[in-house]
Amino acid sequence: MASVELTSRTPPTIPLPGIGRALISAGKIEQETAEAIYRKTTAANSSFIAELVGSKAVSSKDLAYTLSQAFGVPLLDLDAVDMSKLPTGLLDAKICTEYRVLVLGKRGNRLMLATADPSDKHAAERIKFSTQMGCDWVIAEYDKLSKIVEAHTVTASEAMEEIIGDDFELEESASEGSAETPQATADVEDAPVVRFLHKMLLDAFNMRASDLHFEPYEQQYRVRFRIDGELREIATPPVAIKDKLASRIKVISRMDISEKRVPQDGRMKLKVGANRVIDFRVSTLPTLFGEKIVIRILDPSSAKLGIDALGYEPEEKGRLLKAISRPYGMILVTGPTGSGKTVSLYTCLNLLNQPGVNIATAEDPSEINLPGVNQVNVNEKAGLTFAAALKSFLRQDPDIIMVGEIRDLETADISIKAAQTGHLVLSTLHTNDAPTTLTRMRNMGIQPFNIASSVILITAQRLARRLCTECKLPADVPEHAMLDAGFKPAELDGSWKPYRAVGCSACNNGYKGRLGIYQVMPISEEIQRIILRDGSAMDIAAQAELEGVRSLRQSGLHKVKQGLTSLEEVLAVTNE
Repeated sequence: MASVELTSRTPPTIPLPGIGRALISAGKIEQETAEAIYRKTTAANSSFIAELVGSKAVSSKDLAYTLSQAFGVPLLDLDAVDMSKLPTGLLDAKICTEYRVLVLGKRGNRLMLATADPSDKHAAERIKFSTQMGCDWVIAEYDKLSKIVEAHTVTASEAMEEIIGDDFELEESASEGSAETPQATADVEDAPVVRFLHKMLLDAFNMRASDLHFEPYEQQYRVRFRIDGELREIATPPVAIKDKLASRIKVISRMDISEKRVPQDGRMKLKVGANRVIDFRVSTLPTLFGEKIVIRILDPSSAKLGIDALGYEPEEKGRLLKAISRPYGMILVTGPTGSGKTVSLYTCLNLLNQPGVNIATAEDPSEINLPGVNQVNVNEKAGLTFAAALKSFLRQDPDIIMVGEIRDLETADISIKAAQTGHLVLSTLHTNDAPTTLTRMRNMGIQPFNIASSVILITAQRLARRLCTECKLPADVPEHAMLDAGFKPAELDGSWKPYRAVGCSACNNGYKGRLGIYQVMPISEEIQRIILRDGSAMDIAAQAELEGVRSLRQSGLHKVKQGLTSLEEVLAVTNE
């Protein structure tokens, strides 16, 4: 009986976590004390390391030093770190608070983090899943780390309440004619789905993304952001979320949630602060395993950046300003989807938007709201085409007309007639460069004399990633590679060097933001003669070069000489 009584009074030895074993081995704490504290924290579902420090069983400084020695992880004194320069937005604040970690920086695809518990594998896995990046750890004192984390982070829910509040304009539960079922209503109001969508939108905005892609597949569901023109995988939520998330997005965007067989388009808004509203353009597409959704972020402030912020060289800026100051004629902006054509057009419209000027635009859809401009959304189903809108504009006494895109001969014909009869017309075309725009119009069926008498300037453009000013370094590029890229021998005089991307905590793999590369080609009298005799794009390009117009490649190489972007980036976005 005595032995049984003794066994019942003596707690059995329990397996301690790595922290406890390291402290015991270093002689910083007794086995019994460590086991008692561990039992207490296990029963209360609290932090073992917090209880160790809080109960004064071991000092925070001794704990950090011992763990650094035991796990072979560098020790960092947080007093030596300038907290104002720590990066933000790289890791969810909720994870930082939950695991008591602090993001110190980013290099390439790896985060540098401070922790007091290097043995916490669950934290490492959670961070890797959330950020899709690897982790490099340093150890910090627990009490200092906790204070800094509390001071610099808030929970995800608090952040959303502060920034979003009730800012999503849920003006109606669904668009007209939708057959809303009880199941659809439940899908729309599913709280985890709502929180996930809010977080994705906020993360995209904070990371300066231009698009969000929600993509369903048979065995997985992924979310990707387009940041500085490059798609990055951000999250892989459960596949089961796809239908509920699609329903939620559709309701906010005022689409028909019962229709899943055809593509749909919509819009939604998000308020950031008291006076700033971000528009989102939403597009759904039925795929094999569900609806793919792409959300384009439309920041109205981008149209008010000013022409200097777009990256035009002085001579290119002068040509453009001279063209938009003319009373009539056609100005065309060309380039692929996502090359910044809309921002360029709206920057011009913002300069022209004066009380004495009547401006009308037809777009599909209007991407940027500009007060003082009469904007019309094209609606093909209702019969409001670009051509129909243009015909109506001409009865509205306009001074300036902007057409979102010239897609067909009828739209082109009306636009040219408007340009010939005293209106300034701005529009876009999808062509590779400025000279081929004129032959593209000719192929659409427009007569050469109409092109020559109406078009006054063509701008072709691309967007290239801008090198991070914090970490870019000179690159050793062989001379033959520079010549092959398009540099002239006289330019390689040793007075400058190209830069390469490196990567740091302030950027995305060595790049931060984007800049425009432009070919601004005024239609001179000589180019008009080439058009009238039905000359080729090569003839027009040769004449434009004689007149000092840089090609897109030459314009990009000029940005390389200025140290604004890398040679690799220019080669990737331009042809020669």
